[in-house]
Amino acid sequence: MSARRDSAAAPAPAPLAGQPFFRSRWAAAPAHVRELGLDAGLPGGFRAAGVVAGLKPSGKADVGLLVCDAERPTSAARFTASATAAAPVLLTRERCRLEALRAILANSGCANAATGRRGLDDAAKTQGAAALAAGVDPAEVALASTGGISQYLAVDAMLKGILQAREQLRADGDVDFQQAIQTTDAFEKRANLEVRLPSGNVRLSAQCKGAGMISPLFATMLCFIETDAALSAETADLLLGVCVKRSFERVSVDGQLSTNDTAILMCSGASGVSVAPASEDELRLGEALDALLRELAIMLVADGEGAGRIARVIVRDAPGAGADTVETAARAVANSPLVKAALHSGDPNWGRIVQAIGGALAQHARALGRGDAPAAPLALDVAIEGIQVCRAGAAVPYDEPALARAVARAEVEYEVTMRTRPPGRDTIGAETEVFFSDLSHEYVTLNADYST
Repeated sequence: MSARRDSAAAPAPAPLAGQPFFRSRWAAAPAHVRELGLDAGLPGGFRAAGVVAGLKPSGKADVGLLVCDAERPTSAARFTASATAAAPVLLTRERCRLEALRAILANSGCANAATGRRGLDDAAKTQGAAALAAGVDPAEVALASTGGISQYLAVDAMLKGILQAREQLRADGDVDFQQAIQTTDAFEKRANLEVRLPSGNVRLSAQCKGAGMISPLFATMLCFIETDAALSAETADLLLGVCVKRSFERVSVDGQLSTNDTAILMCSGASGVSVAPASEDELRLGEALDALLRELAIMLVADGEGAGRIARVIVRDAPGAGADTVETAARAVANSPLVKAALHSGDPNWGRIVQAIGGALAQHARALGRGDAPAAPLALDVAIEGIQVCRAGAAVPYDEPALARAVARAEVEYEVTMRTRPPGRDTIGAETEVFFSDLSHEYVTLNADYST
């Protein structure tokens, strides 16, 4: 039923020079969004820089500074749900005015996580230095770090880097800023967009990093978004929250939640276009932000350390089953080493999907105190790239050559429907999706060797 295919996976859809930003079929660009070149620079009111401070052995840029020059900027932020959040996350979340951030100090090469009181003190020192460099209050400077956990921050190097970055701040500094936040990323995740709103045109830009330790309850990466639209803090928070739920909360590379996840939206208002709550402007800007973050999230998965293929699993259930059931099932598929290994080799071994869901839901039921396995097996419908391979929990005949061709693609889609209602009741209730990458030899090699 599932003959093994060639073990060499197709290349993940990594960006090449001249390619459009929106490439995945799972993230469509709205008609009112126009892609600008990567050399278009930041939206009005923003400057950035990235410098080499010596935090990374590679000798590449590792300290980035992003500044909003607007008099009254607004912002919104989301952070990791980890119970062992890193010092920069703790400090930013507890001491910053998240609705009115004016600067971001970011670094790679050290996560400043699991560093105790010293880590918090070190973070505070760099925050104060960045505030002086940007000419703002420390409470208006967010911190973001990425790199090895348990290492102490090289504060002296950071302070020198901040001074260098201050001198290099410029409107097109997003190129260097992007380099300063990357670690094991194989390619940059950056975009510059123009958004046509009824009240006028505005800009959206983003810089994102992430390739491993990805399975967020929020977003296992760093992502910074800038717009020259004028938004209230409440509108910015609403849009970021909604769009994160449909993007970064929907991805997994290895089922591991990072200590440092941070996403920040900053709004300068430099365009003069004001986005009112519950307006057509808000709707269209939200659509653009949603598409931007979904494509970035898919790029994270495509850049999963050693990834060769990526997939999307959609899980549906009948009304009354609960969103937690479909979420548990979808995560089980996305994080299953067996499913991921089959995806890597182009093997249409859908039995691994059934196994992953069955095991996960049994554990879920026991955790909720619902006892052991149900008396009757769960009736699953499974389709791969639209080819149904299982109906009501039993295998059905399918075109094996067609399925083999389908799972050899760079993007593969799985659909699972859990029929928990009596026969004849086909109405669908809860539904969710998760994007995930395969499990390759390169992933094991990279993470066995990588310690910084």
